[in-house]
Amino acid sequence: MMATAAVEPGQLRVGFVGAGRMAEAIAQGLVRAGKVKNQHVLASAPSDRNLCRFRGSSRQEAPSPQPGPGILKTLGCQTTHSNREVLQNCSLVFFATKPHVLPSVLAEVAPVVTAEHILVSVAAGISLSILEELLPSGARVLRVSPNLPCVVQEGAMVMARGRCVGSSEAQLLQTLLEACGQCQEVPEAFLDIHTGLSGSGVAFVCTFSEALAEGAVKMGMPSALALRLTAQTLLGTAKMLLQNDQHPAQLRTDVCTPGGTTIHGLHALERGGLRAATMSAVEAATRRARELNRK
Repeated sequence: MMATAAVEPGQLRVGFVGAGRMAEAIAQGLVRAGKVKNQHVLASAPSDRNLCRFRGSSRQEAPSPQPGPGILKTLGCQTTHSNREVLQNCSLVFFATKPHVLPSVLAEVAPVVTAEHILVSVAAGISLSILEELLPSGARVLRVSPNLPCVVQEGAMVMARGRCVGSSEAQLLQTLLEACGQCQEVPEAFLDIHTGLSGSGVAFVCTFSEALAEGAVKMGMPSALALRLTAQTLLGTAKMLLQNDQHPAQLRTDVCTPGGTTIHGLHALERGGLRAATMSAVEAATRRARELNRK
């Protein structure tokens, strides 16, 4: 096996232990962005239920209008039922199992882990120190916290490195994951906050989006049109914030005119406690993530 740090991303052999939706999303991003060749991706799972979505022709088809299960059917990745086979053939391996399953999976593959592997856990709630404890001494381990928009290559991800991971390995992983959205390296303590902000935040944004559209329906707009316009409004706003590196308060101020419609609407949101409720939601989700990590 080649030393991972010396391998160009396109020549990497990337493995997935666990073939659920997040593994699909990451694999799809890597392959479609040309970061990894489809024949260099190997995924394992106990049954064919999820693995079938990793197989198929490498012929490019039109993207599905509703990304989700089946999204990888044209990528032609390799599959196996053996977790050890993944590590024996791949230098970069994502562990994307359920958290309660991961310790037993790590015990199973530990005998074939070498110093040349880069091991990435996507499982929530299992710290780097525990991962390093369960693996051979000197294992290069990182944690990644993705979120659901990775399935459309617009994820907000953070990663933290273990004690034996150098800058080159961390940079390699970050470069690869940028095929699935934005990825930032952070201290491990930020991963739980990311869960509350960007993981649970998808549901918070959807709740706000639904309420925004229902306001338009209340005023007489058809529901389907209101939902489409709401989604586009969120997309456009997000792009402006990211592309212009603006603080949200600045963009909000730009939209407001004295005595206009927006300031009257914002006053109604403030009366309803939107700001405090949103901050409390992130706090509650973060606290729950920390509680789960202690179990």
